[in-house]
Amino acid sequence: MNLYKTIIKSSLDIITALIAFVIFLPLFIIILVILTITYKGNPFYFQKRPGKNENIFKIIKFKTMKDVEIDTSESMTDMTRITKLGGFLRKYSLDEIPQLINVIKGDMSIVGPRPLLVSYLNHYNDYQKQRHNVKPGITGWAQVNGRNNIDWDSRFKLDVWYVDNISFSTDMKILWLTLFKIFNTNDVYNEAQQINKEFKGSN
Repeated sequence: MNLYKTIIKSSLDIITALIAFVIFLPLFIIILVILTITYKGNPFYFQKRPGKNENIFKIIKFKTMKDVEIDTSESMTDMTRITKLGGFLRKYSLDEIPQLINVIKGDMSIVGPRPLLVSYLNHYNDYQKQRHNVKPGITGWAQVNGRNNIDWDSRFKLDVWYVDNISFSTDMKILWLTLFKIFNTNDVYNEAQQINKEFKGSN
């Protein structure tokens, strides 16, 4: 039995998330105040995502996009909705800080396959569904191996590899590589470019 995977990891997640949240609290408050003013009292973005065993939860992020105005004639894509401030937050992954709350609540892990859209659930094959055998993570093996520069099939293979190879050393390696990726923003820019490329199933 992999004790780290079944018992230790969850406890470490909560402890690590609590410590990280305390460390980032001053920055959290500063961003919260700025976004509250910028978005007129609505600094957070909530969206339903599938977690472990495909159980649905609400992911929490700092808001980085303009709201879609129903009465406007302007066609707004996700790319055009990203504000300059939102782009900065994404560039340095600061919009992800509120997900520490998801980890503390037990919805997510620090490291695991990134939680994708609920609409994708019907498109997964049995192999790809294995990514939901563990809690989704703030960062993961796919994120440090190309992030959104890789195709969907490659990303899912990396996710399933992680599920089959969870260990303390693997998680530490992913966290270390994540720190490097935060300051190498090429993949983040590409993520914004590819934001509309939805997964519609494998061929």
